[in-house]
Order: sequence, then C-alpha cells, then structure tokens
Amino acid sequence: MLLEEPTPAPEPQASSSDKSHILMYVLLAAAVIYVAASLYLIYGLKTRLVAMEQKQQDLEASQADLGDRLNATSAAFKQELATATGQTEQQIAARTAEFEKAQKAAAAAAARLSAEQRQQGQQIAAVNGEVSNVKTDVGTAKTDIQKTQTDLAATNQKLEKAIGDLGVQSGLIAHNASELAELKRKGERNYYDFTLQKGARTPVSTVSLQLKKVDPKKSRFTVNVIADDRTIEKKDRTVGEPLQFYTGRDHMLYEVVVFNADKNSITGYLSTPKNAPTPVSQ
Repeated sequence: MLLEEPTPAPEPQASSSDKSHILMYVLLAAAVIYVAASLYLIYGLKTRLVAMEQKQQDLEASQADLGDRLNATSAAFKQELATATGQTEQQIAARTAEFEKAQKAAAAAAARLSAEQRQQGQQIAAVNGEVSNVKTDVGTAKTDIQKTQTDLAATNQKLEKAIGDLGVQSGLIAHNASELAELKRKGERNYYDFTLQKGARTPVSTVSLQLKKVDPKKSRFTVNVIADDRTIEKKDRTVGEPLQFYTGRDHMLYEVVVFNADKNSITGYLSTPKNAPTPVSQ
C-alpha cells in the first residue's frame, strides 16, 4: 500500500455562513422592493377610487338639481295656465308642447345620469377588488419570505464542518441526499453522488472507487480509491467521516463522504475543488 502524502497547509475558504447571509439579504431586498411596489400600486388604486366616488357625488348633485329645476318649471307652467285665461288656444298648445319637450329632455338626462351611476358603481367595485388582490399578494409575499428564512436557517443548522482523515479542516458535509442537494445549490465545490456495490469498481468524476467491505450494523466500511495509477485504501472507516486524498498534477484535495451503509453497498458523494478537472463524459 502506498504511503499517503503529507498534509499541506489548508487553503483559506470563504465562510459559508457569510454566503448564506448574503443570499438572505438579497432575498429580503427583493421582497422589500416587491412590497414597496405593491404599496405604491395600492396608493394609486385608492386615488382612483376617491376620484370616482367624488364624480359619483357630483352626478347625484346634478340629478337633484335637475329634478328641482323640473319641478320649478312644472309649477311655473301650471301657474301660467291658471292665470293665462286671455291667451289663445294656439298659445296654450305651444306652451304645452314646450313643456312636454322639456319633460322628455329631463327624463333622458335622468336616464343618462342613472346609467353613469351604475357604471361608476361597477368601476368602484372593480377597484376595490384590485386593492384587495394587491393586499393579498403582499401578505403572501411576506409569508414566503418568512418561510424562506426559516428553511435557510434550518438547513444551515444541519450542515456542519468536520476534520478529515488527513487532518485537514473539511468544508460543509452532508448527511443525506437533501443536505447534499443544498451543498450543490451553494456551489462551493463540485459534488458527485454515488452508490457503490461491493466488489465493483465504479468511476466517480476523474477517479474510481471500489467497495471492499461493509458492516451496516457498525456503520463501518473499507473502500479503495484508484487515482493517478495508484490505489489508496481507506480501511475500516465510519459513515459521515470525510475521507481525503490528493490527486492530479496540481495536488488537489478530494474528499469522499459516505452517509448510508447497507449490507452490500454504500451511498455518498465525492467533492472536488471548483477548478478540478471534470469527467470527459460531462
């Protein structure tokens, strides 16, 4: 078995918590912009509502004034008929025709006012509905922001750092598939998930892994890492332990983490630096 090379000084890594905070601030900023835009829209809709209500009041005042004028005209005409005994029948007929014309004009104006009032009422109802919808959207956005913050905090609490078997401070490690998905989303390293069957040699990224032995009751296993035409045995390791090795011309640090051990197989992932070579098939 080849001797493992000495451990180099760990390279500084960007704080994952700082990146999570930056992501949270970006989400909060987007939410604040959305809420501000929604409040501006609500203000515009309320302004329109006030204007339409004022217009409706003006229409009602005009209708009342028209009714008063019509009643006054009718009273005056009746008074004239009562006192104009000396007028000819022709004059009376002309005055009657004028009065009937005025009545028809007043009825038409009243009908127009009623139609405009109905239209204004429909518009006011529509604006009230839009305001209600915007308020609902704002409330939904606030709920989504709170849920996102809660989910981020819960995921960050589950992810942890560990010291690898070469004594190097590991980055964040995953204990299951959902946490591995979160690591992939963060994108701090390249991640390749795998399931190894006992005895089979399986290519993973630019190296190969071979499961030699597994004890699911004790959550222990032995695996061979084949890289750079050499074999590195990781013997009697435990689930969740970062297994580290150096490979490539630039002597890059690779890391294997197993988070599940069955009778004849193990499941986990290989993580590599962002600038590490990628498989030809990708």
